[in-house]
Amino acid sequence: MHKQCTIYRTANFIGKRWTLLILLELYKGKAEWKRYYELKSRLGGITPKILSSRLKELEKEGLIAKKISAKSFPVKCEYSLTKTGKDFIGIIKNLKKWALKWKLGSEMCRNAKCKDCEL
Repeated sequence: MHKQCTIYRTANFIGKRWTLLILLELYKGKAEWKRYYELKSRLGGITPKILSSRLKELEKEGLIAKKISAKSFPVKCEYSLTKTGKDFIGIIKNLKKWALKWKLGSEMCRNAKCKDCEL
């Protein structure tokens, strides 16, 4: 498959570890904007280096927006899903439906709206 193929490029991007989970964490809850430390604490096991790297990639791809507030110290960075990112959540929901249909889901996720992923 050619590296410029849309499927190749998309699979390469979303197939990176933590990418889907970061998008899901930004989707969850009532707050539109989430701070770096919130994401870090909710994504147990992710390293600061990987989180920073994935956030930069997601911003570059246009799935998230970054807001910097230098009014206080330390500087606050907050992240939110863009319209494109919100649209991508529909794909994640379809992945969950597919996994449940083919018995790849857990009992916890069989609910209409799982407490963990909120889908």
